[in-house]
Amino acid sequence: MNETIRQLIARKSVRVFEDTPIAPEAKEAILTAAVNAPTAGNQQLYTILDITDPALKAQLSESCDHQPFIATAQMVLIFLADCRKWYSAFETAGCTPRHPGVGDLLLAVSDANIAAQNAVTAAESMGIGSCYIGDIMENCETHRRMLNLPAYVFPAAMLVFGYPTRQQLEREKPQRVALHHVVHENAYRNLDASELEEMFTPRCGVKGYADWMQAFCQRKYNSDFSREMTRSVDRYLDDFREGTQE
Repeated sequence: MNETIRQLIARKSVRVFEDTPIAPEAKEAILTAAVNAPTAGNQQLYTILDITDPALKAQLSESCDHQPFIATAQMVLIFLADCRKWYSAFETAGCTPRHPGVGDLLLAVSDANIAAQNAVTAAESMGIGSCYIGDIMENCETHRRMLNLPAYVFPAAMLVFGYPTRQQLEREKPQRVALHHVVHENAYRNLDASELEEMFTPRCGVKGYADWMQAFCQRKYNSDFSREMTRSVDRYLDDFREGTQE
């Protein structure tokens, strides 16, 4: 196993950081890796917000499901799916572009997330930990105002970075499910009840499958933040389709 693959497998989310600044050259390397990620048609359908204002970081730590470590992270990046810049460029060049559609948005979200993962991988190679903050998709109206997001721009992912504490370095990585449950050959296959239980039982500990699944469903899937994320994205998509985001 080479070093790149070892780091990809070993990497885990870091939520507690040392009070050690990330050097400007390390930050530039992370951003350079991000913008050199694979991208649809070389369009780079994203914009990256470098959040340096402590007050804004503090606001985000509250609006993104009340997570204080966001405010203390050494570096915070928000990856925006950006369908606006090409649309604007087409207009300024005298083209007659159609309005961006949901397909364009999904492609831009894919571009943004690929760039974000390049940033994660680059940071990991330098001993800098990271954590994805999916909650940036929540509170749609609030975040659009907070970040001055115009029409056809969507906050696809947020990342926080910093040097992990010893406890975070030594913390065991949560177990992933076995490969054969995730990799299906040639076509999707529905997993029956017995395989679903086999897949998730290693995570269940002393609770057992049914009790663990009930608790996880309530804590994650049926949670207020999950419902808010769905509401926010639905609202955004309605505005996107109607072109009422200005």
